[in-house]
Amino acid sequence: MIRTGVLTISDRSARGERADESGPVIRQIVEQELGGQVVEYTIVPDDLDLIAATLVRWSDELKLDVILTTGGTGFARRDVTPEATLRVIERRAPGLEEAMRAESIKHTVHAMLSRAVAGIRGQTIIINLPGSPKAVRENMAVILPALPHGLRLLRGEAAESEHR
Repeated sequence: MIRTGVLTISDRSARGERADESGPVIRQIVEQELGGQVVEYTIVPDDLDLIAATLVRWSDELKLDVILTTGGTGFARRDVTPEATLRVIERRAPGLEEAMRAESIKHTVHAMLSRAVAGIRGQTIIINLPGSPKAVRENMAVILPALPHGLRLLRGEAAESEHR
């Protein structure tokens, strides 16, 4: 079972002014397509320190396998999700970032404005996803096939040369 956390980053959703639409989409994909379980889900405002602290707690204390964030990856002044993620990860996973942008740009030129990052903290994979449900689906579709193998590698359960 892939233990997953879903972290929605949105000032308006955190204040209750707008429903979180992307978090539930991520939950559905994780549970139905990845065969995982969402064990943590929360909504936080666009606050760098709060985002980073949540990522650290979920990685280090709760030992989640995967943390999927949604929102805060664009050019707006308050979009600080990538900075929070970079603050806490130990190693980047640029292939995930590149694959998501490459897929998204097929659907909209605005995908090139995404600053989403992905990386590893301990044995947790942290991936920033866009804030829209449509973009979440597109990004998840491209990275989903690689996640189980990446987790096996982190756990020492698979060899680098294993091809699926």
